[in-house]
Amino acid sequence: MAIQTITKMGIIGTGVMGAGIAQIAAQADIDVFLFDAREGGAQAAKDSLTKTLNKLVEKGKITEAAAKQSIDHLIVTSKIEELAPCDMVVEAIVENLDVKRGLVQQLEEILRPEAIIASNTSSLSVSAIAAGTKNPERVAGFHFFNPVPLMKVVEVIPGIKTDPAICDLLQDLAVKMGHTGVRAKDTPGFIVNHAGRAYGTEALKILGEGVATIGDIDRVLREGAGFRMGPFELLDLTALDVSHPAMESIYNQFYQEPRYRPHPLTRQMLVAGLLGRKVNEGFYRYDKGTMLNPAQPQPVPSVSNIPAVWLGVECDEDRKVLTDLVSKLGGTVETSTQPSANAICLLAPWGEDATTASIRYNVDPERTVCIDLLCNIEKHRTLMLTPITKTEIRDAAHALFAKDEVSVTVIHDSNGFIVQRILAGIVNLACDIAQQQIASVKDIDLAVRLGLGYPNGPLAWGDILGAKRILTILERINAATGDPRYRPSPWLRRRALLGIPVCHEETTINH
Repeated sequence: MAIQTITKMGIIGTGVMGAGIAQIAAQADIDVFLFDAREGGAQAAKDSLTKTLNKLVEKGKITEAAAKQSIDHLIVTSKIEELAPCDMVVEAIVENLDVKRGLVQQLEEILRPEAIIASNTSSLSVSAIAAGTKNPERVAGFHFFNPVPLMKVVEVIPGIKTDPAICDLLQDLAVKMGHTGVRAKDTPGFIVNHAGRAYGTEALKILGEGVATIGDIDRVLREGAGFRMGPFELLDLTALDVSHPAMESIYNQFYQEPRYRPHPLTRQMLVAGLLGRKVNEGFYRYDKGTMLNPAQPQPVPSVSNIPAVWLGVECDEDRKVLTDLVSKLGGTVETSTQPSANAICLLAPWGEDATTASIRYNVDPERTVCIDLLCNIEKHRTLMLTPITKTEIRDAAHALFAKDEVSVTVIHDSNGFIVQRILAGIVNLACDIAQQQIASVKDIDLAVRLGLGYPNGPLAWGDILGAKRILTILERINAATGDPRYRPSPWLRRRALLGIPVCHEETTINH
């Protein structure tokens, strides 16, 4: 008889992830059987969860009675065979295919035939984990995010042979535990870890090209694009012994698809033990969780005379935005077809570097400064130089755009600045996920927003920024670099050409 509801759940692996899953299950009135191969690991997890639940009482988040009830639901086991009564077992052990596969096969001999076996894998194939089992139809992915009680999303992943009814039950279970279940195909990285490749890997590439420093890249993306954490702050938090193997795993599972290409720097740091916060040193240095060397904003130059500004823009809308901004800051905008001899040549290209833009607009590269209008210029302004921009032009432009005390970051020449490259990559990769039917548009946006904390879902973000603009950025970067990681997704290209939203689903086909 098929399982109708989960009243007894086993957790194998009671580290941070396993303990987090145990907490929300116990708070949902499910009996949770804790097992860990480490001697004393399960008991230590219960002791830690007891403290956590009691702290929630102290903070007024839950009642004392609710905490006691949840603690009573936590059952420590010393032998894996003691999980036999469970309706479902979730494994949250090391991210190693052979180890997970062996555990699942062991569980198959212990649990009754209808019991569900779920894996909390973040990047391994659920079908591969279930391979070799007698009943692969009862194996599914159930991927939570750290910290589990706060990250309110869980990916539900059927393997090739998984019974669809099991995934329906898991989605209902997610709701019971206070989370949102999103359905994903069994592909490398599923939704969230797949979509997240466009953030850290592109930031590492930008760093590797010498475009900007670690601190400048983080600050631009926090202030100018609205991310909660910069990519290097995030890598320090997740730790490179977790994030770099995930990068390599997804890259290799997709047969070295350039979109997911890792960077040598994180491999070097991993080998050197510079893992991040957990060892007090990564991209930044820490002491008891406090960053010791946070990046400082670039100092604003002292300039006595700021020249007039000549604008080179892609459209009338961009011209109005820059004219209003320069005027508000007390600058003078030239309206002639060509700049005067001393003017700052301020260009606002999409997807180009400053060098190419200066040639396209036929202006002096020594007097050229570019500004990124994909940034939220009310909160941050990114200026980009050609390799030969004069220092006095650089300083005058910096001083002008910092007059209202909005943070300004000056970067070296780059196709697409920082924000354009990152946001175009995020939207483009989400479009590929939609094109491959890995998940629905709704679930892609929901999973990424909840799982990665982005200010917008990536497909909705594409509509905010404009499909044609994103397409232009990608086409120009792709043409300039020849790197296929920037090739536009067919999903994006078609919607941009048709003038329809990025979020527009495909017309269904009757079968």
